[in-house]
Amino acid sequence: MNPAESPNQSTPLHDRLQHQLERLTADHETPITVEGRLTRMVGLTLEAVGFQASIGSRCEIHAPGREPVEAEVVGFHDETLYLMPTGNIRGLVPNARVRPIRSDSQVPVGNALLGRIVDGAGKPLDGRGPLNVKDKVPLHGKTVNPLSRAPVRQHLDVGVRAINTLMTVGRGQRMGLFAGSGVGKSVLLGMMTRFTEADVIVVGR
Repeated sequence: MNPAESPNQSTPLHDRLQHQLERLTADHETPITVEGRLTRMVGLTLEAVGFQASIGSRCEIHAPGREPVEAEVVGFHDETLYLMPTGNIRGLVPNARVRPIRSDSQVPVGNALLGRIVDGAGKPLDGRGPLNVKDKVPLHGKTVNPLSRAPVRQHLDVGVRAINTLMTVGRGQRMGLFAGSGVGKSVLLGMMTRFTEADVIVVGR
């Protein structure tokens, strides 16, 4: 090194590297919003272009004069994504903005759900305000080996003597309730919901 040069003196190479570093830092700190547009709608199948998203990703469709519509990516062909809406599609227009919101389907979990009524996406339907939960779990969990499941060995008291005696239900068992219209499926389900010996009961319709 030339003794006349200072150790901190900049060089053309140093300046170029510093400029590249500043640009990369600026690009990293500035979020990039990716949006596409709605190009076609046939029935409940929507087609969008202009962005990339994986199968199962959730998107929002923004149209003038209405609330955003959530949709799930269910397929693709070349640069076109096929979406399945989960809300009312009335009012959607061509070239409506489509924005990805998350890469997978998740629902909130926690004690704040106790006593609440929610839809399939975990959104409140009872008018009691938003859910105060922090944890979320994916709807599509890991596949469990059936041989690793614990055996059904204990009975479950469902509060209905006829079922407890003649068709005993086991803890951890899956069962179906099938009958024609108007024969009391909802009444029986309500009885089991009220009288089953369990800490938490989740009812889905």
